[in-house]
Amino acid sequence: MERVNLQEGWRFAKANSNEWTPVSVPGTVLSGLLEAGKMQDPYYRENEYEARELLAKDYVFETDFCISEEQLNKKHCVLVCEGLDTLAYVYVNEKLVGKADNMHRTWRFDCKDALQKENHLRIYFHSALTYIREYEATPGKEITYEPTGGILGNQYIRKAHSMFGWDWGAQLPDIGIWRDLYLECYNVGRIEDVVIRQKHTWKERPQMGELSQEEYIEAVEQSDTVSLSVEVKPEQDTNLENTKVIVTLTDPKGVQLEQVVLPTIKEAVCAEILVAQPKLWWCNGLGDQPLYKVQVSLVDNNQCVLDSKEYSIGLRELIVSTKKDEWGNEFAFVINGIYIFSMGADYIPEDCIYPWITKERIEALIRSSVKANYNMLRVWGGGYYPSDTFYDLCDQYGLIVWQDLMYACNVYDFTEEFEKNICQETVDNVRRLRHHASLGLWCGNNELESAWDHWGISETHSPLLKGDYIKQFEYVLPKVTKAEDHATFYWPSSPSSGGCLDNPDDHDRGDCHYWDVWHGMKPFSDYRSHYFRFCSEFGFQSFPERKTIDTFALPQDCNIFSPVMESHQKNGTANGKILYYISENFRYPKDFDSLVYVSQVLQGIAIKAGVDHWRANRGRCMGALYWQLNDNWPVASWASIDYFGRWKALHYMAARFFAPKAGYIYTEGTKAVISATNETLENQSLTVTVRIRDVEFNVLFEETVETTVKAQSSIHVLERDFADVIGSKKRRVFAEAVYTWQGGTTSTEAESFVPYKHMDLLQPQIETSVTEKDGTIEIQISADCFAPFVWLEIEDDVIFSDNCFDLTSEETKTICIRKEDVLSGKVLSADNVRKTLKVRSLRDTYEQ
Repeated sequence: MERVNLQEGWRFAKANSNEWTPVSVPGTVLSGLLEAGKMQDPYYRENEYEARELLAKDYVFETDFCISEEQLNKKHCVLVCEGLDTLAYVYVNEKLVGKADNMHRTWRFDCKDALQKENHLRIYFHSALTYIREYEATPGKEITYEPTGGILGNQYIRKAHSMFGWDWGAQLPDIGIWRDLYLECYNVGRIEDVVIRQKHTWKERPQMGELSQEEYIEAVEQSDTVSLSVEVKPEQDTNLENTKVIVTLTDPKGVQLEQVVLPTIKEAVCAEILVAQPKLWWCNGLGDQPLYKVQVSLVDNNQCVLDSKEYSIGLRELIVSTKKDEWGNEFAFVINGIYIFSMGADYIPEDCIYPWITKERIEALIRSSVKANYNMLRVWGGGYYPSDTFYDLCDQYGLIVWQDLMYACNVYDFTEEFEKNICQETVDNVRRLRHHASLGLWCGNNELESAWDHWGISETHSPLLKGDYIKQFEYVLPKVTKAEDHATFYWPSSPSSGGCLDNPDDHDRGDCHYWDVWHGMKPFSDYRSHYFRFCSEFGFQSFPERKTIDTFALPQDCNIFSPVMESHQKNGTANGKILYYISENFRYPKDFDSLVYVSQVLQGIAIKAGVDHWRANRGRCMGALYWQLNDNWPVASWASIDYFGRWKALHYMAARFFAPKAGYIYTEGTKAVISATNETLENQSLTVTVRIRDVEFNVLFEETVETTVKAQSSIHVLERDFADVIGSKKRRVFAEAVYTWQGGTTSTEAESFVPYKHMDLLQPQIETSVTEKDGTIEIQISADCFAPFVWLEIEDDVIFSDNCFDLTSEETKTICIRKEDVLSGKVLSADNVRKTLKVRSLRDTYEQ
């Protein structure tokens, strides 16, 4: 097998034009025009709409390449296109070798008969925007539904739906070559498919809680034996009589454990390998992520390698349990026999311009997820199937992936042609991803079952389309998915109670999406009325920080109802919703910067209220994934990390409320409820000191409770009415709970008894000092009175060890900036930080 990379020398032009633009491939119309300086930034002000219309044209991409005489004389010459976006005609030396109509597929075109030593490769791309605008629906099956912020008809083409806009994304349906393409030349011996299966046999385990987490995991590993099978399917159109397959297993330290040699006398051959006392793969927060290597080689009698593939795998058993219990049916991820509370967020593409999604940006996002104590990411179905890099990093960092298939908030006409197309799309992606340790679930779609059940679609669309939904997601796609990956759980939709349009939002079965806070404009306390089994989507918006806003807006645009700010807010009346929720919780901000900051605080406490409640009810609820992790352009949205990788207040709060050992407090009237949760595998002794303080830090009440939080459980530590303590000081006091866990880790929770807008906050005098120690910048910070939601920022983009925190006493808090958390990669000094450090708290957002 010889591979000829075809990444060099590309240029493109509008169809029937001679105005050529060089482009780096992977590359697209937008990336190429921007790289060449031929268009304005589509993310700036209202440039999006002009840029969108550029994409209503057809474009031609072309390059020239040479191959050797030896390559030309190979029996097979196949052009492999891993990402064509989307409607493409592919010509080699002006001979049509293939057509593409799905950006989610890998296309293989036999071009043997068209090749010469010197070659011209031309790809003609038809505009997807024009295609959907002119699409003629099947008579009687017209579709009138469109997602909020999207373009009608985006479901008629297999292209990332969010490229046509969403209620957080720009309408920029780009065109081009968005992943690698190359030529494969070979005579005999291509490996067509490799299927890796593992079966775990467990002996008796110790009782959870009595051992340390490390000791318990070691005991679990010693009780396990893994039967590993590696099935290899060589390509069958060539003579394989004089070849054999070699399968090699290497442990995480690089030591070869076993090598199996098999003759290729059948359609498929299978190597069986037994691994005793394996090093198991665990999700973040439980244990390590050791990865074994499986290498598969096809060799001839002279030991010449004809083709080879290598896979990193984690040895683990990962299932989803939906068994009956006292509340209905649980919905819980179980890894190596251990039930976990799933914590994380929903992931969307990192950019509207896909060639800009680099390995570095993906890793920064994954690392930020781990820093915020996630153990799961949900890949949402309106975007794309991420690159191998994404899943490799989830494997390495221990993030379980809930993987939607790429269908979201839409209605689909399930024609014969569409069925054939999406079945191959599913095969391509399931085969590519199924071996990953991080893969935890396949989900048919996002919100389609709910849409047919109660969004009104049933009343406005043909019953034939409703039948198409059932056929597509409850018969065809699960059948194809399970045929390619029998080991990974398949779920028909999100949310769902299991399918068949059977009350998909049932609180007692399956997963739920909850939007009454935000879309329904209910108060944050409404979360406490719902005991979902698994909440896979809920969210609250905020504005990105001022540095991000300044990349797309001029000073005169900095009013949230200006055309530019509303253009960077795709959720209709959302800016008004933010103001409404501010009015319910905080005083009116004195200026634009204060409004931006308060919106982020608001977002953080909204999501925290839901997570606190569901974690406090661990066992009944077993997961909380908020909407959303990231942005695909600079915009007001539900993201906790903005387009430039800057953490919002929510992401800092998530690092605290998703901590394996966490405390929660909520107030109602003069009552306070203090809870704690322990997601570790060992019992944890806990001391909680509960105080009622006034805003001047005076202690009006103090009580210390010593308790034990069992492994993987939550408890109520204290519930008390403090009316006798508070008296007439309700607006001047707050509850403080200081948690000291086994091993000495501490955390502090605080909550007021009235909305913050009604608190008589004093203007705090906040003191800071900055020092440097072993390359780490340390900021010492203290206040002379209660300072809620203290926010730090410096000129450079950094990830602080903590931010948006409360100063609840005279004690000094230490915040660190580590070298690896400077987003620019440059070296900071204490002097740099000292000169540009800005500190604000809630009291700074309004006048006296």
